[in-house]
Order: sequence, then C-alpha cells, then structure tokens
Amino acid sequence: MTPSVFTTGQRGHPAAPHREEHVMSRVTANQPDGTPTWIELAVPDLDRAMDFYGALFGWTYETDTTEGGRYAVGLVGGGRAAGLLERADAEGGAWTMFMAADDCDGTAKRITDAGGRVLWGPVEIRDFGRAVIAEDTVGARFGLWQGRSHVGCEVVNEPNSLVRNDLVAPDAAPARAFYAAVFGYTLDSNPDLPDLDFTFLRRPDGHEIGGIIGDPSAGAAGWATLFEVADTDAAVARAVAAGGTAAEPEDNVYVRQARVTDPFGTEFVIGARPAA
Repeated sequence: MTPSVFTTGQRGHPAAPHREEHVMSRVTANQPDGTPTWIELAVPDLDRAMDFYGALFGWTYETDTTEGGRYAVGLVGGGRAAGLLERADAEGGAWTMFMAADDCDGTAKRITDAGGRVLWGPVEIRDFGRAVIAEDTVGARFGLWQGRSHVGCEVVNEPNSLVRNDLVAPDAAPARAFYAAVFGYTLDSNPDLPDLDFTFLRRPDGHEIGGIIGDPSAGAAGWATLFEVADTDAAVARAVAAGGTAAEPEDNVYVRQARVTDPFGTEFVIGARPAA
C-alpha cells in the first residue's frame, strides 16, 4: 500500500500524518516485503455483502468459486481493491490484512521464531500466489501474500480503496518487538501526538507502512482497516441506507472519519482527506 496523508486507528483513534504528497496509485507488481498488499473479508452471505460494499464504495465485481467457497473481488475502475469470501460461519469478523512476502515459507518461520503462530499455510492458491494466515504475539491475525499472477490490491490510496492499516493492542510493546523481528521494521515515535502511544512502522528502506497504537481499553488486539472516501458524510448515508450502521463523523487535523459496521457486524473506518 502506498503512503497516505492521514491515518486512523481502530475505534477512531487518530494516529499520525504522513509528510509525503498524496498520489493516487495503481499497483502493477508485488510490493516490497512487509507492505500491506491485500485485504479480505469472510462473510456469511456473499450476495448481501456485494450489495452492501457495492452501494458504499461503488465496487463492481469479479466472482469465482474456490475450494474455500464463493469469492468476489471488488473492483475500482477495473482494478482489484479487496476480496470477499463466502463462509457460512463468518459473522462479526474483521477484514484480514495481508503483508507482502517474497518468501512466504521463510517469513512464516520468522513468525514462529518471534513467538507468533502460523494458523494456516503456507499454501498455494492456484497460480495466484502463496498464502499464510498467522497470529502475532498479542493475538492479532494477519496474512502473508507471495503474489504471482495476483499481486494483491491494484488500487490503493484513493477513494473507495484501502488507504491505511494500524494495529491496536492493549499492550503495544510485544507487538512492536514482534513486527520488527519478522519484517525488519524500524520503529519511530510520533512527537506530534505525545499523549497517544503510537509507533510508526517503517520498512528498512524508510517507507512507512502503518503503525501500532497502544490502547489499554482495547478489548482485543487487531489490525484496523481504513478505506478512503471522497465525502465521509455521504458515505455514512450510503452505508446506513444499504443496511449497515455508522457512528457520527468526527473531525481531527488529519481526516474527517467515521466508524462503520456492515450488516454482518464487521467494523471498519472510512475517512476523507481535508480540502486542500
């Protein structure tokens, strides 16, 4: 995922602004190791989910039937933005964020060496790529994706697509150590928000890929998903009309944002950039 000019964490926590210029991005090759590269949501009713996210984000779809069940890829302008997997037992889950991995098997070993758990894989997904589902040392789930014919999100950092992932954890220290060990991230604090326990995660080349927010009130650790929208208030209205629920939009210095819950209980955040 390419850099955004704003971030947010789970439960609407403001994180930190990027200092880099906003660039709408189309991705055509595998991202560097440790970069958020794909998002996927398991849902109990694929048709209902397609209707909801189509109404909210304007996604069109490519559909398929896989060994795991019916699958739909949400498209923005013809480019892949996210995946929806139909699974009967899915309810009230969360979007799963996949990190790019040049070597899924080697990265999976680093996960276990650092105290995490590999829950599924490594496994080949047709000719699309190789995948892993894992859990970190604070209980947050994430994936690895070694792309082949499917590089992951082809559209990022623009309205109706993924713009940000941040980990929220009651105890951030073990998570910081884990992700630094697995992906070689460097860790930087945020002097602009001294009252927030926020850590930048940067690849070895200095590129920021997200952050970790320590929040003792968080019920459980998890990776938060933020989608960009052009107009937060209009998107909230669309979400509610399509059968979801939403909190009132809130403003901070970085973004006008709102927490949205889809018809199955999945919570995520939407946000619009401030006018230039």
